[in-house]
Amino acid sequence: MRINILNKVRKDESGATAIEYGLIAALVSVAAIGALTAMGGSLNTMFSAVSTALKTAVGGS
Repeated sequence: MRINILNKVRKDESGATAIEYGLIAALVSVAAIGALTAMGGSLNTMFSAVSTALKTAVGGS
């Protein structure tokens, strides 16, 4: 009877699958954070340029 229980536990891979999905989600999160951080500086520069251009077009200083 103990051998049957041990065999069932050994063959059960649902925990491994959950861990794999967790690792994939963590990797995607790290990649997204890295990409957004890298784009942050260029987006700030672009919006500053647009803001300056709009102020100039409207006649503000």
